[in-house]
Amino acid sequence: MHSSPPCCEIEAVPSKLLAYGLLLLSPFFFSSNLIIGSIAVKSIEPFTLTLFRWGLAFAMILPFAWSAIWSSRQVLLEQWKLVGLNAFLSIGICGAGVYFALKYTSATNGTLIYTSSPVLILIMERIFRGRPISAREVLGIILAILGIVYIVVQGNLEQLLALEFNSGDLLFVMAATGWAIYSVLSKKRVLQPVSTIGMFAIVALVGALMMVPFSIMEAQNAAFWPTEPEQWYSLLGLGFVSSVLAFICYQYGIKVLGPATAGIFMYLLPPVGVLLAVTFLGEAFLDFHLVGLILVMSGVITATLPFERLFKR
Repeated sequence: MHSSPPCCEIEAVPSKLLAYGLLLLSPFFFSSNLIIGSIAVKSIEPFTLTLFRWGLAFAMILPFAWSAIWSSRQVLLEQWKLVGLNAFLSIGICGAGVYFALKYTSATNGTLIYTSSPVLILIMERIFRGRPISAREVLGIILAILGIVYIVVQGNLEQLLALEFNSGDLLFVMAATGWAIYSVLSKKRVLQPVSTIGMFAIVALVGALMMVPFSIMEAQNAAFWPTEPEQWYSLLGLGFVSSVLAFICYQYGIKVLGPATAGIFMYLLPPVGVLLAVTFLGEAFLDFHLVGLILVMSGVITATLPFERLFKR
């Protein structure tokens, strides 16, 4: 009777180490979307790029998600409007919207602006669910919004007064807002019976199908089917690394260590994303990026870091 707890502890150690290792990798996988997307969108149109990315991601994850989809088919059919809205927000607004944005702004700007998503989620939860916001969260929201504005105007307040914004930066703000709304809607109780992997797969499928008519329109002015090996490398990278691997690593971390611990690793997204953009895209990291990064990260950490759990004895 006394031998089983140590045994369980010994068995638990590798899984915990694996979870921490995968969570350390997940920011690289998530950030790879902007890096690979910046390259891919030069030769593949945004809607078509989104269609192939999520179509491939669905095909890759389907063997593992099929049983979950089938067992939840009744809920998915009953909630088809909510599932469709979630797909539109996550795949359309946050997927295609990001690729459109990358045509006009840098991956560095996009990474830093997208970092604000956690505080935008707090605002959306207040709007849609009436969730109270604490004074600490209000301070964090203000800091993060100031950081976003500073990045968008590139540290030039005259640009703010003249209302001359980079359209790509504004698209990233829209995408981050769309992701925040999606994050709140996906927590609705009616969708809870659907497993995470099942929801990931069905949203990927529905979102990809939504892109079909827009991709057909793009095909009138550009080639629809990728022909160059580099294009397929990008698409496979987006489907496997940026989508499936990122999802698996993060979800495994949640399963083993819990959402609070897993969520903390997402604070690595900004420095990792900027590092990848500077390293692989040759983008410059300027003064206004640093100021914006400090403001946004200060806001996100102030508003969302679970201090109570971290310092609880």
